[in-house]
Amino acid sequence: MVGIQVGAVSFVDEGTDKVLDGFQEVAAIDTLFLATFTYGRGIAGRQLRGQPLPDHGKQEYDDAFRGGNFATPHPQFYRRTSIAPEKAPDHAAYDVIADVLPAARRRRMRLYCWFEDVFRRDVPGFDQAAEIDLHGKPTGLACHRNPNTRNFWLGLAEDYLRSYDVDGLMWGSERQGPLDNALAASHGGGGSGVACFCPHCLEAARQAAIDVDRAREGYLALERWAAALRGGQRPADGAFVTFWRLLVRYPELLAWERLWNEGLNDTYRDLYRLAKSIAPDKGIGWHVWHNNSFSPFYRAEQDYAEFAKYSDFLKVVMYNNCGGPRLAQYVRNAQATLFADLTPEQVLEFTYGVQQYRERPLDRIAAEGLSADYVLRETRRAVTGAGPRLKIWPGIDIDIPTGASDKKTRPEDVYQAVRAAFQGGAHGVLLSRKYSEMKLANLEAAGRAVRELAPA
Repeated sequence: MVGIQVGAVSFVDEGTDKVLDGFQEVAAIDTLFLATFTYGRGIAGRQLRGQPLPDHGKQEYDDAFRGGNFATPHPQFYRRTSIAPEKAPDHAAYDVIADVLPAARRRRMRLYCWFEDVFRRDVPGFDQAAEIDLHGKPTGLACHRNPNTRNFWLGLAEDYLRSYDVDGLMWGSERQGPLDNALAASHGGGGSGVACFCPHCLEAARQAAIDVDRAREGYLALERWAAALRGGQRPADGAFVTFWRLLVRYPELLAWERLWNEGLNDTYRDLYRLAKSIAPDKGIGWHVWHNNSFSPFYRAEQDYAEFAKYSDFLKVVMYNNCGGPRLAQYVRNAQATLFADLTPEQVLEFTYGVQQYRERPLDRIAAEGLSADYVLRETRRAVTGAGPRLKIWPGIDIDIPTGASDKKTRPEDVYQAVRAAFQGGAHGVLLSRKYSEMKLANLEAAGRAVRELAPA
């Protein structure tokens, strides 16, 4: 499987036949992952302002991007959710699946619907699906346990499978639980709030015999602990010891983390069960967030052997070019709270040790990125953990935006990463994160690696 993630804007700007012919000729692409639903800029829309435009497509930015469903929503599938199935106004008269699918079939290319867990607060009905944080305020994220959220995803999946003859679905949720968020254990800008404490989560906690008041009390204490550390205060017993003391005093912290993750896993299970009841032969799988390579806490919650029970494939993000800047940011975030007793360099050494790969020192990783050896090791680990039935398709990054002084993608980087993925036992590769960011020379390097590795 040699796939590429691509959004509607590329076909609108460049023409469907031209894009698909280019994919086959330049990069040996045989599978399309169409960005069919998102309100985010990560997988849809043109290049982000402030980043250089690629050498194809319309040479301008689309600052007015909104997002939504880039196919045609059929209302009968959304009767059990408050969330409006909005048609993306960016290309209001255009249905990306209806346009691209026949052209793909003529070229014997497979087509998957690729949709992600990214909303806007102003989507009609989203307010009835939002997570509620520790302080009783709604967030901009949907609660996995809320029936409006679950029924929206189920409706969307059923819509795609019944309305179009696609080859499968891939869903992604780049989020983590309340404990990891409280620690800011990710490569984002920091913690994104402790949630969810909505009525659905409270009821699920009671059913699981979790003391809701104790959980709330524990997270408030953890919030104060993190704020003090970020403010420069150092407890006499150190950051890690005082964190562990809170965990021992409030085991509900870990119980609530598990409760949140089980809500996400139930969404995977329900989507898989529904899809197989409609189309048993279609491929159903998930995008595994890049934080999996950095945070051992997040990695512990991504059990590939468990995924094998309700997945046909996993796209495991192994973006080695932007991985350097992201790993450096994770280190800074984690060192500000849980690992405040250590230097940033020591946090990086610890991360390399427990995550089972070794790369450049901290003062070099942002500018130089991660190596093809990282892709090889992560691929081998994923293939081993997944077992014989579950396909592993590493996500290989091409021109994902990074900071001005951070690593930029070069053709040799892509070439070596693709080779490393297949040498690690991958069943395919998925070129990411969207074609509208990619330079053609970098895309061609992926094709060169594929053709060299292809059997005669």
